[in-house]
Amino acid sequence: MRVVFAGTPDFAAHALEAIEAAGHTIALVLTQPDRRAGRGMHLQASPVKEFAQRKGIHLLQPASLNTNSLDEAKRAEAIAALQAISQTQFDAMVVVAYGLIIPQAILDLAEQPGRHGAFNIHGSLLPRWRGAAPIQRAIAAGDARTGITIMQMDAGLDTGDMVMSEAIDIAPDETSSSLHDRLADLGARLMVRCLAMLDASEKLPRTSQGEEGMCYAEKIQKTEAEIYFSQTVFTIDRLIRAFNPFPGASSTLNGQSLKFWRARPLAKVLSDQYQGQASHHPGSIVGKSKDGFVVWCGDGALEVLEIQKPGGRRISAAQWIQAEKPAGVLQFTKATA
Repeated sequence: MRVVFAGTPDFAAHALEAIEAAGHTIALVLTQPDRRAGRGMHLQASPVKEFAQRKGIHLLQPASLNTNSLDEAKRAEAIAALQAISQTQFDAMVVVAYGLIIPQAILDLAEQPGRHGAFNIHGSLLPRWRGAAPIQRAIAAGDARTGITIMQMDAGLDTGDMVMSEAIDIAPDETSSSLHDRLADLGARLMVRCLAMLDASEKLPRTSQGEEGMCYAEKIQKTEAEIYFSQTVFTIDRLIRAFNPFPGASSTLNGQSLKFWRARPLAKVLSDQYQGQASHHPGSIVGKSKDGFVVWCGDGALEVLEIQKPGGRRISAAQWIQAEKPAGVLQFTKATA
């Protein structure tokens, strides 16, 4: 099959590579423009662009596909390329974490007679988490399960009919990083399976999502990452895991910001051992452990296992204790909201 692909980050590149490896022809790739990143703020290509360039695939990077785009020339170039392909042949469009709105005019091109339409790989069991950050929101909310949904795209935001889905469990120590990788692999496999069925002239079953249980997974903001230790220990644990790797949960100790990369709630029998220490103000460091240190939260104790100082690398909390040798009553500044 000939496929038009739109996507930007690693999650999308994983699917693009799997589709190409399955023998399908990638007729055109759309990805977002290069962005400045890193300490030097140099322009960096997206993972999807890097793959397309390695394979010599026709690539376009419009800043927007809508008619009010500030970069009208690139938008017009992308539309013209899609129209040119549509006059010859493409069979389906696949959209994965593209980050730009696909206008109805492009969806209509994919729905022309003889074509299968536009499909999206979404990192949740729709309609549970529609929107930009389903992986992080599922962990932060304490969901026990998530998964991948392949949906037939429509003009709404992640509202199209579902054609295939598969669930996976969220592990107790799952981070957004580890869950991202597992879902990227699952999404790629499901999309390849969908394309194989279409190539064999099999019809994909379409199921309407409905609205029951729907939540909106808003984009993660850096301001969300500050830890308020008055929250429950399990809430804080989930936030640390949800914000790993971006933006990294953080709090301030003695004027210095620290990022938290790994932690674990202590069992009640262990947590009870720290009662009566440091007046139990939320955010108080109430003890050391073999693997790090213990912070009192709103309803119990959290063992911190891996942290990072500004400009430093990630280290174990035990290493931090050994290097910093903190003394006296210590309390993180952002104790309560």
